[in-house]
Amino acid sequence: MPEPTTQPGPATITLMAAGHLRDALSAHARGDLPTAISALMSIDPQSWQAIEHRLALLGGTADDLLHTAKELRP
Repeated sequence: MPEPTTQPGPATITLMAAGHLRDALSAHARGDLPTAISALMSIDPQSWQAIEHRLALLGGTADDLLHTAKELRP
């Protein structure tokens, strides 16, 4: 039986990328666009593709996610 691979697959979002996404959503909700953009630009390309893929499965886009985060922020 083959050993399970330990390398992330193409649909993997790294923990670092998840943190950057969280920071981007929080900054955008606060209206801090430079920080939001900086956090989004820090996401590695493979994680970004995985994020976009998962959003597409939900019928949304990154823009939709940013707008939703801003609406949910008190």
